[in-house]
Amino acid sequence: MTAPICRLSLSSPDATAQLARRFASVLAPGDVILLDGPIGSGKTHFARALIQARLIADGAPMEDVPSPTFTLVQSYETPRCEIWHADLYRLTHPDEVEELGLIQAFDEAICLVEWPDRLGDLIPQGALTMVFDATDDPEARQLLLLGDPGRWASICETISGEFALAIRCPAAA
Repeated sequence: MTAPICRLSLSSPDATAQLARRFASVLAPGDVILLDGPIGSGKTHFARALIQARLIADGAPMEDVPSPTFTLVQSYETPRCEIWHADLYRLTHPDEVEELGLIQAFDEAICLVEWPDRLGDLIPQGALTMVFDATDDPEARQLLLLGDPGRWASICETISGEFALAIRCPAAA
């Protein structure tokens, strides 16, 4: 069941990266984060910070984390897990997703997916959706988190509470 979990106010790109680093510490293989929002809203910035933090935490060599806009998928190996970063912007049909191997990765890796609307009916159950939105301040972002409250609510509350970035919203719609 997908439901609003909370709404976060991120004051700067640094706050976005801080949130991503915190998420990196709690994700496990099989976790899927769907990054939604317009071009330039911070999706890739979030993914890059999360991947770099996880590489460091797992003792993997630091790597450059480019946007997968043209490659569609970038994967990263750590001693503890594999991380997939997908940008589906250029896909025209959900059938193309299966050719990428992404469906299998949903079960085996930590997956970060930009432009998740391209998945169609292939969106995995249990995924957390992060909807990035601009604000009047060009540095700030609003972030709506949607997912299975049983799986994600306590994680999101703990993470957001630690950094005082969130405003808990029981009816986040």
